[in-house]
Amino acid sequence: MADLDALRARFARALEGARGPAERLDRTPLPDPAPYADNLLGRWREPQRRYHTLTHLTAVLDHVDVLEAYADDPDVVRLAAWFHDAVYLPDRSENEERSARLAERALPEAGVSAAKTAQVARLVRLTAGHDPADDDRDGQVLCDADLAVLASPPSAYAAYTAAVREEYHFVPNDAFREGRSAILRRLLALPSLFHTPYGRERWEATARYNLAAELEMLSP
Repeated sequence: MADLDALRARFARALEGARGPAERLDRTPLPDPAPYADNLLGRWREPQRRYHTLTHLTAVLDHVDVLEAYADDPDVVRLAAWFHDAVYLPDRSENEERSARLAERALPEAGVSAAKTAQVARLVRLTAGHDPADDDRDGQVLCDADLAVLASPPSAYAAYTAAVREEYHFVPNDAFREGRSAILRRLLALPSLFHTPYGRERWEATARYNLAAELEMLSP
């Protein structure tokens, strides 16, 4: 069970870090982070979610903490983690775009600069393909944190795949196997699943093993 108070505190710290001292020069009071945190927490608790839940959000935030030394602006990456699946409907293909637009609306109101808001939105959109540029340190950290589940131990990986299947319960079995297999093949064809040195060293081999094993199970 997710600790909502702990998550609210984590959001507040990330927002405070992203606001930065420059945001306080005019001495106007900054909005309370709590309503923004509660809005996001409500979104992550929607009933259609089985994998993209508060458990996933917490795991991504934890992995960003592990990888923060590789980021240029860790708090911007943390805010992107909060927003990256804030809009999520399994039968829609524009979830990342809608999540990015939510960030573009909410963050300026919450006291984040236009430049950092744009960076958060860019990072959210990047999670649609998980293909950051070689010099995109923040993008590499967010993408690695989001895909770290692929390197889970066998029981946790099985729980992940079961939750994904539950989210797509409306898709017939044959169509799901075909679509999921295509995703797995695309991932396995990548030169590297992970982009940070930590991800490549600690997660790459296990993730490839898990993906290959799942693909074999899906094969007729």
